[in-house]
Amino acid sequence: MPGGWNASSDSPELRAAGIIVPIIFSLIFLLGTMGNGLVLAVLLRNGQVKYNTTNLFILNLAMADLCFIVCCVPFQATIYTLDGWLFGAFACKAVHFLIYLTMYASSFTLAAVSIDRYLAIRYPLKSRDLRTTRNAGVAIVVIWSLSLLFAGPYLSYYQIVHYHGVPICVPIWEDQRRKILDILTFVFGYLLPVTVVSLAYARTIKFLWTSVDPIERISESRKAKRKVTKMIVAVAILFCLCWLPHHLVILCFWFGHFPFNRATYACRLASHCLSYANSCLNPIVYALISKHFRKRFKQVFTCLFFQNKNRKKKKRVGNKVHVVNVGKGFTNSTRGFYGGNTEVTQVPQEDTRRRDTEGASHARAWTHQLQDAMASAQKELLEEESLGTAGNLLAMTPPRRPQECLTVHYK
Repeated sequence: MPGGWNASSDSPELRAAGIIVPIIFSLIFLLGTMGNGLVLAVLLRNGQVKYNTTNLFILNLAMADLCFIVCCVPFQATIYTLDGWLFGAFACKAVHFLIYLTMYASSFTLAAVSIDRYLAIRYPLKSRDLRTTRNAGVAIVVIWSLSLLFAGPYLSYYQIVHYHGVPICVPIWEDQRRKILDILTFVFGYLLPVTVVSLAYARTIKFLWTSVDPIERISESRKAKRKVTKMIVAVAILFCLCWLPHHLVILCFWFGHFPFNRATYACRLASHCLSYANSCLNPIVYALISKHFRKRFKQVFTCLFFQNKNRKKKKRVGNKVHVVNVGKGFTNSTRGFYGGNTEVTQVPQEDTRRRDTEGASHARAWTHQLQDAMASAQKELLEEESLGTAGNLLAMTPPRRPQECLTVHYK
C-alpha cells in the first residue's frame, strides 16, 4: 500500500500470509457455500418460509452470506497470493461494493429479526396482524434498499492504481472523505444495528425469565420460542464479535496511533479473516442449537448424495406390483368376483429378487384363475341375456356389461 509499511515480497511475514490466509479463505468458502446452501435448501424445500417470519429473515441472512462468500471471498483471497489485482477495474469496484452491501444487509436483518422475536414473545396475540410474511417481505425489501443506499458510495471508493508498475485495488478518495465514510459505515452498519439487537434481546430475555414462575410448567410454545430466541441471539453475538475488530482497526487508524509494522499488519489480517468467517458460522449455530435444522440438514444431505444411487436402482428393478388378498377367491359367478377385497402391495426390492423364481409359477396360476373367472362371468352374462329375450325380464336384474364385471376395486 502506498505510504504504508514497506516489506519486500520475500519477507517471512508476507510469505506466511501468502500461505495461511488463502487456506483460511478456502475453508470459509467451502464451509460457507455448503452451510448456507443447506440452509436455503431446508427453508425452501417444504415451503416453511411461507408461514414463518423468522424463517424468512433467516433465509434473507443466508442469501446475504452466500452472496458475500461466492462473490467476494475468492477475489479477496488472491490479494495475498498474487502480486496485484488482475481482475480489472469493474471487479475492483464491484467486489468491495458487495462486501459492504452484504454487511449492511446482514446487520439490518439481525436488527429486524430481534424486533420480530421480541414482539413474538412479549405480545404473541397482539403482534399476529403485524408479524405476517407479507410485512416481513416488505421489511426485507426495505433492508436491501437501505443497504444499497449506504453501500453505494463504495462504487467510487476503490479504483485501480499502478504502484511500481503493478495494478492494485485501493481507496482513491482523499483522507477527509474516507474518514467520514468509514465513520458512517461504523455507525449505521455496526453501532446502530448492534444497539437495536442488544436492547431487543435484553428485554426479550428479561421477559422470558421473569414473566413465568419457575415452579410452573412452561408451555411447549414458550419452550419453542426460547429455543428460537437462543439461536438468533447466538447468531447476533457472533456477528458483533466477528465484525468488531474490523471496525476497531479502522477507528484506530483514523483516531489513534496505528503505525504500519508487523504487529499492525497481523492485526489487519486477523480482523480481515474474522469478519469474513462470520458468513460461514451461522449454519453451524443452527445445527448446534436447533434440532429441527439438524434433522432437515440430514434429510437434505442424504437426498443430495444418495438420490442418484436410488434412481439407478429404480431404473434397474422398477416397481413390481403384486395383487394379493382377493377375498374368498374366484368363483364362477359375477357376485363372487366382487366379493373379495383387492390390495396392491409394493414389494421391497430385496424380497422381490428372492421370490422371482418361486413366484413365477404362482403368478401363472393366478393368471389362469383370473382368465377362468372372466370366462365364466362372460358365459353367465350371455345366459342371462338369452333368458331375458325369452320373456323373463321381470324376474331378472338388468344385465351388466362385461367391462363393469372386470372392474377391480382397490382399498
